[in-house]
Amino acid sequence: MKALILNSGVGSRMGVLTSEHPKCLTEIKPGETILSRQLKQLSESGINEIIITTGYCEGVLMNYCRSLDLPVNIKFISNPEYRNTNYIYSVYLAREYLRDDDLLFLHGDLVFENEALDKILSETGSVMAVSSSLPLPEKDFKAVIDNSNKILKVGIEFFNNALTAQPLYKLMKDDWLLWLSQIERYCVNYVQGGGGY
Repeated sequence: MKALILNSGVGSRMGVLTSEHPKCLTEIKPGETILSRQLKQLSESGINEIIITTGYCEGVLMNYCRSLDLPVNIKFISNPEYRNTNYIYSVYLAREYLRDDDLLFLHGDLVFENEALDKILSETGSVMAVSSSLPLPEKDFKAVIDNSNKILKVGIEFFNNALTAQPLYKLMKDDWLLWLSQIERYCVNYVQGGGGY
């Protein structure tokens, strides 16, 4: 299994906290950032192949990761259009490194407990973390859940029988390749349609 950590965004809503570094480098306790915690958790779970998308303060992020000296292999994928695109385009840029394995997909600004990660990794199929306590967001992903806690649909348009999706997914290779084919189609069609990136 590989992990994909999306870190291309600016984090402008965090104001001064992200004026000199990406939001994933925000310190959550002395000597620990969101990203250092994630990378340690992944390594301790046996995930050593990690792809990190970059954009804002790319050099700071790359140097920081190297300074951690963790037993992981990190491939950095630069999104030079990070100010004008979202994470879908970052995934598109990383696509060639994401075709050959199951994938743990997460955002670089997400803090989660080891228990949550262990539970996700122990599942035999694809799984998504959801929250029943957070309000449903207007524009972000929601998951429609049935009575057995099976996810039926994921999208921004769902509000009935839905829970807030968290950006922590385990996708088995075949399921991931379906997602990736749709991401590729969207990005190609968008650019060909004159939308730029």
